[in-house]
Amino acid sequence: MKILALQLKRIGDTILTAPALAALQQARPEVRITLAVHASCAPLLEMIPAVRSGIVFGPGRGWTPWQQALTGGFDAVLDFTGTDRSAAVCALTRAPRRATFAWVKKSRARALAYHDFVDSPVRDFHTAEHYRHLLRALDGLVADAGPEPALAVSSALLAEAEALLPRRDCAVLHAGSARPEKYWRPERWAEVAAHLHRTHGLAVVLTGGKDPAEQEHLAAIRAALPGDCPITDLSGRLSLGGFAATLARARLVVSCDTAAVHFASAFQRPQVALFGPTNPFHWRPRHARAAVLSAAQPGAPLTACDPRMKGAPMERISTGLVIGAIESVLSS
Repeated sequence: MKILALQLKRIGDTILTAPALAALQQARPEVRITLAVHASCAPLLEMIPAVRSGIVFGPGRGWTPWQQALTGGFDAVLDFTGTDRSAAVCALTRAPRRATFAWVKKSRARALAYHDFVDSPVRDFHTAEHYRHLLRALDGLVADAGPEPALAVSSALLAEAEALLPRRDCAVLHAGSARPEKYWRPERWAEVAAHLHRTHGLAVVLTGGKDPAEQEHLAAIRAALPGDCPITDLSGRLSLGGFAATLARARLVVSCDTAAVHFASAFQRPQVALFGPTNPFHWRPRHARAAVLSAAQPGAPLTACDPRMKGAPMERISTGLVIGAIESVLSS
């Protein structure tokens, strides 16, 4: 049986689709899964063990991915995306079974592309759990809640990361984000870096993207560092695969709510995740070695999450709260 899974959203969404694909492969070992992704997520295709082949949509791809969908001979399509583009791809496959979520029916035009609709209100579930519910469309298959998304990185990617890391015993601070409202104060990041270096003797690695605003934020962090705290800045220097491998090798990952949260979770690295304007209910790491901090409840790490929790400014998260969470995660 050949199944096309459509996930044309961002990196985090693609990583959080991995548990559903793993559960499908485990329940139906005979299934061959093709995953369609946006070009920005293409490197993830080789990191999701359940995926046998991939289709890449995006700039410069032309008609090729559409032709692959048309001629793929798929028996079923699971559309995790629910956009106009994914609906068009789904219809183009002419697969005898095509499924998506019930909320897609709000658009009558999109709904024409599907046969089955799975009821799973996105607001009420963690994103990985929500995606897993779509498996119910396959003869009522219900996948048990499994571990956090598992990714696999190649030896070549590990070598890329190790060539840039100062040593194996590293703490990664991912302070960057495409959304400036997720920035935490530079001087607080600097205090955390100094604590990791002085108290735990860890090599501190700074990661982030190439965006000018993000680079300005990272420069402010470097400027705030005390003189006795060296840091290795890998921002803008890593491929997506190299970034994943760097986090897989980290002894600790501290990050704002961005793809770093999901990568660290996928490798079950000790991590502290800082949430401000976004609700951690839907995106938080859920493994035992993670601490989740929310600006909306800045008194202590979260032990329970509410799907209706409102966001709050990042500055409400104190340095003391982050350092306390780091100590708890490392000691556990």
